[in-house]
Amino acid sequence: MTFYLALRNIIRNKRNSILIVFLVAVITFLFFIGNSIIGRVDRSIRNAYVEGLTGDVVIQKSGDISMNLFGANTPVIEEFFTLPVMPAYDAAAELIAAESALGGMTSQVSGNAYLDLYGVREPALLCGIDVESYFSLFPGIILDEGRFLQSGEYGAMITSERADRINTLRGRRPVPGDPMLLTSGGQLGFKIREVPLVGIYHYRNSGQLMNEIIIIDPQTVRALNSIQVASTGKADEVYDVIPPLGSLDDLFGEDDFDTSGDIIAEQPFSAEFLQSFIKQETGEEELSGGDWNFIILRLKERVPTAAFIKKLNAKINPYGLTASGWRTAAGMSAMFLLLVQALFNLGVVLISLAGIITVINLLLISVFRRNREIGTLRAIGASDAYIRSLILTENLLLSLCAGFAGVCGGFFFLRWINRIGIVITNDLIVSFLGGSSVLQVEFLPPVAALSFAVAAVLGLLASVYPVETAVRINPIQAVQQG
Repeated sequence: MTFYLALRNIIRNKRNSILIVFLVAVITFLFFIGNSIIGRVDRSIRNAYVEGLTGDVVIQKSGDISMNLFGANTPVIEEFFTLPVMPAYDAAAELIAAESALGGMTSQVSGNAYLDLYGVREPALLCGIDVESYFSLFPGIILDEGRFLQSGEYGAMITSERADRINTLRGRRPVPGDPMLLTSGGQLGFKIREVPLVGIYHYRNSGQLMNEIIIIDPQTVRALNSIQVASTGKADEVYDVIPPLGSLDDLFGEDDFDTSGDIIAEQPFSAEFLQSFIKQETGEEELSGGDWNFIILRLKERVPTAAFIKKLNAKINPYGLTASGWRTAAGMSAMFLLLVQALFNLGVVLISLAGIITVINLLLISVFRRNREIGTLRAIGASDAYIRSLILTENLLLSLCAGFAGVCGGFFFLRWINRIGIVITNDLIVSFLGGSSVLQVEFLPPVAALSFAVAAVLGLLASVYPVETAVRINPIQAVQQG
């Protein structure tokens, strides 16, 4: 009976009903289209980073500053920020490897340098990798020329985009085997390393700044960044090595610190050197493995990332480590999208407020026109709950129709956009679209469901004041007024 009366009232007030449906449908349409495009961009960025750079989860040293894989996420201090090495790497790696949800794991040491190649000097992001596990973890890295970096060798790989840019500037395209000069500067002065170019690659889906990355052996990055690690006993690894120490005689003796019989690089006397010696003399030990900046994880399919990170942090926080998702590791470009989405939805909220006010006025007019009808219902015993349910049912029907119309309109609008193939020329927007210069927006069922729910909520919110006005109608006065 309530549904029949609500439907009859909608038909009797066609003009107001059409206006309400139109307003709510427009708001739903805008919400659906905007969030569909943002959702498309977000999925592209996620695929680009997860499959090519960040994985699902990144583990790093705990700190007050949020970090991405190449620096701080705070622009003001980014220039002065140095990525800390991981404490307790070995213990953390062993603990993480035991996780049943783990699909793969690798390590990375990052840095910044200037690349000199064919007379072109430009900044580069250095990605020092664990070669044995890195490339199998990231299917989004596609080899174009040469070969992948091999375990134990000194060498680097550049992107096809960088190779094409050098070719444009110098008329000569880099080829595998060319020497590359890398320069970095810091508190200890400038450091220069020359490594051969072993391969040229591209990312299947390229995110912002990913084309500036140089995949390189970790030894070179550590040398350029002045990262001190324990000696491996290999003569070819001579990058800021702190050799093993024996006794006080070793500390002040003239001989090199060759306690194992292997060749060791000379180590100048310094505060760090003395600190390391004192720790050995006093028996104070540190958990080993502090020569990587990050551990990168890929999870098995359908493993909820947020729940995994929460569980993992409870285990690794005592080691001075913390786990974060791909978005934090990707940096400002990925987090900027959340800000764009929040600002867009804030704009939709403001439009919705204006729409709600208009809908409230239309519903109030409808209630006043039915003053006698509502008064008669109350006179014959209709309860406040019945009057409320009648008005709410009517407005909910209108809102659901509007939501359906808005989502359907948005669906056909997206198909039209995809059909005409809008070409994007802005490099930043192209990077947000995963490297595709043609705008293609998918229909996302979760966004459609959320848009439909938004329409229903708008209708219910707009009904609150008119409903309360209806239940306050005096039946005797309403009948007398006719």
